[in-house]
Amino acid sequence: MSDPQISIIAPLYNETDSFPHLVARLNAVMDASPLSIEVVLVDDGSRDNTAVLMQQLALTDARYHCVFLSRNYGHQIALTAGIAIARASEALFIIDGDLQDPPELLTEFYQKFQEGYDVVYAVRKKRKESWFKRLAYSSFYRFMRSISYVNIPLDSGDFSLISRRVADVLSQMPEESRFIRGMRSWIGFRQVGVEYERDARVAGEPKYSFKMLRKLAYNGIFNFSEYPVKIVTRMGMFTLGVAILYLIQTLIKKYYYGDVPQGFTATLLVIILFSGIQLIALGMIGEYVLRIFFQTKGRPLYVVREVIREQQRQPLVGIDGVRTQPLVPKQIV
Repeated sequence: MSDPQISIIAPLYNETDSFPHLVARLNAVMDASPLSIEVVLVDDGSRDNTAVLMQQLALTDARYHCVFLSRNYGHQIALTAGIAIARASEALFIIDGDLQDPPELLTEFYQKFQEGYDVVYAVRKKRKESWFKRLAYSSFYRFMRSISYVNIPLDSGDFSLISRRVADVLSQMPEESRFIRGMRSWIGFRQVGVEYERDARVAGEPKYSFKMLRKLAYNGIFNFSEYPVKIVTRMGMFTLGVAILYLIQTLIKKYYYGDVPQGFTATLLVIILFSGIQLIALGMIGEYVLRIFFQTKGRPLYVVREVIREQQRQPLVGIDGVRTQPLVPKQIV
C-alpha cells in the first residue's frame, strides 16, 4: 500500500464517551475529501474501554491505524509516538481526541499548506471554558512569549498541520521533557496561523489536571527560555544591593550618630527574605538539573505495546515498514 498524503494523528486517554463522535466526524472528513488519508490513533495507556474500541475499529477499517503505548506517558509523548508512526508523504494533521479541535478544518489547513506553508497552526480566538481557565491560558501564553527565545504564537496549541519534513525533524529531536508547540516554532520554515473557535469537549471530562498543565507550562518555560537562569542572577544582584545599602546605613549611624541600629524584627525579615530568594534560585536551577538528569539516562521516550495497521496486529520489537529517524526512540515490547 502506497503512503497516504495525509496522516491525522489523535492521542487518546480514557475517551470511551467521545470515541464514537470522533470516529463519525473523522469518517465524514475522509469520505468528503479527495485526499488519501490515514488516521493514527494513539492509546496513551487508557484505563477504560478506549483501547478495545480502537482495536475493533482498526481491525474493521483499513484507514485506521492504532498504536498502544505500554502505559500512560502523557499527551506530548503520545503525540510524539503518533508522529513517528505516521506514514503521510505530504503532511500530518494533529488534533485532540476530545473534538475540541474540529477535524473539519483539515480542508482549510491543507489549502494553506498548498500555498507553501510548512506549519499551519490553529489560533484560538474563543474558548468555551471557564473564565478562570481562559484567563490562565491567556496569561501563560503572553508570559511565555515575553520570555521565550523563540517566537511561540499566542493562543496556539498542538492543533496544527505540519509538513513531512517538519515531522521528520520533530522525530529527530530527542527531548525528554517535550513541549511540541515550542519545538514546532523552533524548527522554523514558513508558518501561518488560522483562527478558530475552540469547542467544548463533546463528551466526558477533561483529562488535563492542574498538575499536568503545570508540568506542561514548566516544560515550555525551562526548555524555551533563558529567563529563569537570568532572573536568579538578577535576584542575587538585588539582594547584594540591599545588603550593601543596609551596611552603609549601619556604618553611617555608628560613626556619625554613635548609634548602631537595633531591631530584631528587621534582622529576622532580612534573613527570611534572603533565605526565600536562595530557595527559589535553587528550585529554578534544580528544574534544569532535573531535565539534564532525565535526558542523560538515554531511555526511550515511550514503549509501544502493539500496533494495529492495515487490519493486522503487529506486536513489536521494532516497527518494520514505518518511517523512522535515527533518534526516534526504540519501540520495544
